[in-house]
Amino acid sequence: MKAFSRILLFALGILFLFSLGFGWRDIQQGKAPDSSAFRQLLGLSSSASVSQNATDVFKRAFDDIRNDYYKPVESLDLKYAGLTGMMASLGDPHTQFLSPKDTASFRLETDGHFAGVGARLSPDPLGARVVSVFEQGPADRAGLRKDDLITGVNGKTVSGVDIDDIVRQVRGEPGTWVSLMIMRKSATKPITIKIQRANVTTPTVESKVLPGTRLGYIGISIFSQPTGEQFERALGRLEHEGIKGLIIDVRDNPGGLLDTAVDMLSLYVEDKVVVKMKGREGDEEVAKTMRGLRRRNVYPIAVLINEDSASAAEIFSGVLHDYRLATLVGNHSYGKASVQNVIPLIDGASAKITIAKYFLPSGKDISRKVDEYGGYASGGIQPDIKADWPPQAEGTIGDLKTDPQLKKAIEVLKSKVGASVFLPNGKALALSSAAPPEREA
Repeated sequence: MKAFSRILLFALGILFLFSLGFGWRDIQQGKAPDSSAFRQLLGLSSSASVSQNATDVFKRAFDDIRNDYYKPVESLDLKYAGLTGMMASLGDPHTQFLSPKDTASFRLETDGHFAGVGARLSPDPLGARVVSVFEQGPADRAGLRKDDLITGVNGKTVSGVDIDDIVRQVRGEPGTWVSLMIMRKSATKPITIKIQRANVTTPTVESKVLPGTRLGYIGISIFSQPTGEQFERALGRLEHEGIKGLIIDVRDNPGGLLDTAVDMLSLYVEDKVVVKMKGREGDEEVAKTMRGLRRRNVYPIAVLINEDSASAAEIFSGVLHDYRLATLVGNHSYGKASVQNVIPLIDGASAKITIAKYFLPSGKDISRKVDEYGGYASGGIQPDIKADWPPQAEGTIGDLKTDPQLKKAIEVLKSKVGASVFLPNGKALALSSAAPPEREA
């Protein structure tokens, strides 16, 4: 009996030491010891206390890292990392946490409006190079030109400065002024241009009559809020020119707003299904084109697509194809068959969450499938006429001389309309099938 008592006392002592160890950190921090670990050790915890609330678990881990990690950690960084990891755990590349900076960029892309000078810039070791100047924008009126090199903003050099920081310096409130120091190939010394900032609408549609032809060309870079109006204006101008066929280019178009795609498709089909969206409970929502906007189209249409045509770009081209209004030329599209909702968070960040899967009017599932290495395996929209861009081939999208897929689209329209697509006095367009020269990767 005495031996049993000694064993019992020894066991209780060990349990006391364990409990003291579990609670020692809390005592050091001036807090009451957390008894949950001790209760679990004794088998006294109920299932309710063991299965802690997910919020409590996250908060405890958050506090432990913030208080005990060997060096100081910013609470906001921890919070953003937790949200990023939580959404990444779903395995859905389109469900993402967006930081305040990423949220602002996303809104700029979809809204299509901002305050600035109206120019696209790219990084350069000496500052920022002007890629394009928006027609009739503040920069255009002030004399800024494509390929100008911005080396200074408001008297301060921007050599070696990150392009995002340069853009932030150039943008500003409407009515304010910004002074740009630029280098121009035709000038022997730097030029100073003063530009009054204004509200600017980002151009997302490029249109032209292809030289030497009666074919219209419309390139769409993204489906933002202004895109529908810009597309309709471009279409009207080209039809006024008497085009015999139209090429719509959505290559490298990442998509954008479903509502914009619906508005644009309403110019071609009336009160027709665009997509059917199915949510988690199997509920179905249908998006249809509007009535009263349909135009009288008397010419064939070819739509150029590639693997970087996604989301709204796939919806636009896929619907035209399903209703037999266009021939698709190029390569398979990306295969993004899901719809996202952007939920704002309290600090300017946001959560972009997939809420439904969509199906085109044909009912076909175009969801992208990948192989074990993450590469394309299947999915997307397949073109009617396959046209590759040869690997390492040199060329520019939309350029008659160096764009092999554009040449193929012209061949397709010529087969439908005949030789009348070419102007009698225009330069003959060489439709050679030879591969264009190589380009650097």
